[in-house]
Amino acid sequence: MKKYDVTALGELLIDFTENGISPQGNPLLEANPGGAPCNVLAMLSKLGKHTAFIGKVGADMFGRQLSETIKEVGICADGLVADAGVPTTLAFVHTFAGGEREFSFIRDPGADMMLTRQEVRTDLIQDSRIFHFGTLSSTHAGVREATRFAIDTAIESGAMLSFDPNLREPLWNNLEDARTEIEYGFSKCNLLKISDNEVEFMFGHSDYDRAARELLEKYPQIQLICITLGGNGSCAYTRNATAKAPVYDVKSVEKTGAGDTFFGCVLNYVLEHEVNKLTKEQLLELLRFANAGASLITTRKGALKVMPNRQEIQDLMKSEIISEA
Repeated sequence: MKKYDVTALGELLIDFTENGISPQGNPLLEANPGGAPCNVLAMLSKLGKHTAFIGKVGADMFGRQLSETIKEVGICADGLVADAGVPTTLAFVHTFAGGEREFSFIRDPGADMMLTRQEVRTDLIQDSRIFHFGTLSSTHAGVREATRFAIDTAIESGAMLSFDPNLREPLWNNLEDARTEIEYGFSKCNLLKISDNEVEFMFGHSDYDRAARELLEKYPQIQLICITLGGNGSCAYTRNATAKAPVYDVKSVEKTGAGDTFFGCVLNYVLEHEVNKLTKEQLLELLRFANAGASLITTRKGALKVMPNRQEIQDLMKSEIISEA
């Protein structure tokens, strides 16, 4: 038995999200703890799984806030490094009327991109059932080396690998580099979550069934692919079954963390089932649970600190109020 269900490596940062207007007419920004890998871990922790994080923050007020927050939500912070020489990474999120978001980053450099190979806690990875990663920890050479070392360690230890490209175009000097790193993630992962816009970026089309078939044919180690479609729900694919489920009809206030919440729920299901034996009915159950979790997080400001619990998710599933958009 391994101590941790999931260990993740990557960015831990502050998401400054809009939360009203000041008396002077200026937008008020709330400093929400965030970062895709830790959002995933926070969802898993809320569902009772044991999680650990590997990454770097600055030795500053935001770094201290982030360290305290992940401990509060049940994530082991033994792999978190504080660096006095570089500030904590900051992201500013603007939400448009339709719910789409625009990101601006203070990351030149930011602490998350300064993690070195020597700072990677291999013992946490070796003691984990799943190792989770994205591409923001591969935007620059040093942290890319650390990420690849961690991936190799996970493979050697027999862990499953989960991957979310989490494409953030402003953070790449060259989008061809982003394409290369996403391809690398495809080649290593067993569990893949990819969004509709990322499919279009990588494949040049929006035939999601075709893209999933191509991925399963090209990368024999991939066992499960989930594609998120925003308001149109999500799809899941294995070599033996496929399923699609719509989203739940909720009053969304912000979409930050929806994909991470979704994938946390997916990984929770995988930890409780044999992924290579999932039936169509089980894939549908997986998607409905993950869609409900993702729907709930959009009704809240922030993500990492306010993940829904199992009962809340199950209550929403029972409501049968589903958007067929």
